[in-house]
Amino acid sequence: MAKNSYFNENTLDELLEEIKYVYQSDKRPWVIGYSGGKDSTTVVELVYKMLLSLNENERNKNVYIVSSDTLIENPLIKIYLSKMNEALGKAALRDGLPIKSAMVTPKAKNSFWANVIGRGYPTPRMNGSFRWCTDKLKINPSAEYIKDIIREEAEEVVVLLGVRKAESIARKRRIEGRELANRLLNRHETIQDAYVYNPIVELTTEDVWDVLLRLDGGKTPWGTDNSELVSLYADADSGECPFAGIHAGGQTQSCGNSRFGCWVCTVVKEDKSLNGFIRSGHRELIPLAEFRKWLMSIRDIPEYREKKKRNGSIYKDKDGNIGYGPFTWEARKMILSELIKTQQKMNYKLITINELKAIDEIWDDELDLSRRTLVELYEKLTGEQLPWYRYKEPLMDLDTIKELEQLSKKNGVPFDLVRNMILSVYHNKYFSNQRIMKEGIDRLLNQQWLHYDILEEIENENK
Repeated sequence: MAKNSYFNENTLDELLEEIKYVYQSDKRPWVIGYSGGKDSTTVVELVYKMLLSLNENERNKNVYIVSSDTLIENPLIKIYLSKMNEALGKAALRDGLPIKSAMVTPKAKNSFWANVIGRGYPTPRMNGSFRWCTDKLKINPSAEYIKDIIREEAEEVVVLLGVRKAESIARKRRIEGRELANRLLNRHETIQDAYVYNPIVELTTEDVWDVLLRLDGGKTPWGTDNSELVSLYADADSGECPFAGIHAGGQTQSCGNSRFGCWVCTVVKEDKSLNGFIRSGHRELIPLAEFRKWLMSIRDIPEYREKKKRNGSIYKDKDGNIGYGPFTWEARKMILSELIKTQQKMNYKLITINELKAIDEIWDDELDLSRRTLVELYEKLTGEQLPWYRYKEPLMDLDTIKELEQLSKKNGVPFDLVRNMILSVYHNKYFSNQRIMKEGIDRLLNQQWLHYDILEEIENENK
């Protein structure tokens, strides 16, 4: 055992007893966040074994196992996680355990592609600024699922997480800061009526792998083999493993330094997990790495970014230059085209039909007077028609749109303003109260980007 191992002073049976004690101490249902990684797998495995040890009448409350699919998961991880969820559900039914497994996803209108391609959100920066993705794609869908459980069960819930103090100093401090004296449960930071229990918080990385590879010879209680998880980590690390583990009577390499994440994540310079898989022989993932690199490369190219925010306001950066806003519509169409081409290369779905529908609706609301751009772009690239292709009627024909663009240019009126006013009138025309339409037009006419030069001049005069 390693010098700081939890099992130097405690046994696995004692850990299982603690988990059983917390489970039986009240009627609050449990929710386990399951990512498919080593830590959350350890939590699920220990809880499953604890439930098996109980008599049927002692299994007095439900255990919900929830996995989050951001819709941009690494394909290898997504396939593995889906398989584990299905196996868990079937095994729990077989064993008569009160386990319910579910996979949550962001709503199509809030997905990564709906925000980037639909609304033009710039991808999150490597320095972590404008990191809108984690909340929208991972935290919010899981939180909504937990709130639904609270409503259904009419009880507070206890959320089990696979966080450990050994993971990092920063995380260790956050965990310790939330601990309540002499208690195993902490209040959830954001969800009312929810508490958090971290059953493996004291385990080291070596301890986690020891549980996964020694317990029952590396077999999970739901009938799978943790050697598959070891292989995923090994491939993600490109076969370079930080320590050796014991597995089923022999010595094998096991890995623990990689974090599985979204294949298109732009917060890190290099996606070590994705590149590790490729170096390990999964060359089918090369198009994903190429697309990710390209997407990062276009983020701050001026011609691809608006010079105003989505609400029409303008800001200056630290150097006094006008800051970038969302991706231009041309850039969004380009990103969608490249994504569909990558999807065809991969022969693997990278964007869902529901996401395409959501993007089409956003474009109809904000950009597209023809109302045909997305469906025709998709048909051109794939040779297939989207289900709603035939129902898309133009708001204006292309000749009229071109004439409006020419008239706007001739009269020095931004076409963006003309287009936005037409769309605003269209969206509000069915309201009997004309004030709604008037207020919508007033908001457009008073946006900062239209009057920025005058406002800046006034500001300079007042200095």
